[in-house]
Amino acid sequence: MYICVCKGITERDIHEAVKQGAVRMRDLRSCLGVTGQCGICACHAKVTLDKVLNQELSQQTTARPS
Repeated sequence: MYICVCKGITERDIHEAVKQGAVRMRDLRSCLGVTGQCGICACHAKVTLDKVLNQELSQQTTARPS
């Protein structure tokens, strides 16, 4: 799904950015250009970033041996 139509940024792009170390909106803006044009994507980008970070955290916690 497209997050930013101006820059053609998808959810997959945000997933990849998180894998590369993005943890804040500032990071997404720097590496992908999110919110760099009209800014309408800011809310959806933030929600997607939080969702991806939570998924990553869940995977890390369940992958740890007890």
